[in-house]
Amino acid sequence: MQATDEQPIKLADTEYPIHELLQKRWSPRAFSEKSIDTKLLNQLFEAARWAPSSYNEQPWRFIIARKQDQEAYEQLASVMNDFNQSWAADAPVLVLALTKTTFDLDGRDNPHAGHDLGQAIAHLTFEATKHDLYVHQMAGILPKKARELYEIPDDYKPMTMFAIGYKGNPESLNDKLQKQETSPRIRKDLDEIVFDGEWEG
Repeated sequence: MQATDEQPIKLADTEYPIHELLQKRWSPRAFSEKSIDTKLLNQLFEAARWAPSSYNEQPWRFIIARKQDQEAYEQLASVMNDFNQSWAADAPVLVLALTKTTFDLDGRDNPHAGHDLGQAIAHLTFEATKHDLYVHQMAGILPKKARELYEIPDDYKPMTMFAIGYKGNPESLNDKLQKQETSPRIRKDLDEIVFDGEWEG
């Protein structure tokens, strides 16, 4: 049973001030079953549409399924691994994200497609955060199954999935995931990831 009480917002404890949408963004696993208005959902993908990409190729593609369309939703959910299926079932929208692996420009391989897809999803995520929606991205998918179910052409690659929805109650999760859901957010220190003029890894 989906719990009804919403969990608190987990703001990032930043070293330096950042935009409030970036501070608020995080990836919950407890989602409310509340549906997302179609116009609002389209706004999120409009944000993704305007992400930058190499040669403006826009190599991102998205297959979406809404929970009110049970057959489509269950089919797309089957592309997640068992662990992700265990918690993502309450999210009102699931999305499979793909890249076009070759340039339209000249047919060459596009080594930047994954990077560009990531930017598109980031744009979508921040637009979602503006509207109190949350996005949880998942690497745990079954690309071969996705390719078979949706007859995806060879020059497109299923890369990731994500759930979109409003926050739910952590009590809807098992004990281990509840602990993760309510624990503080942590990141590496800046000096572990930013090197001034030379490699320090």
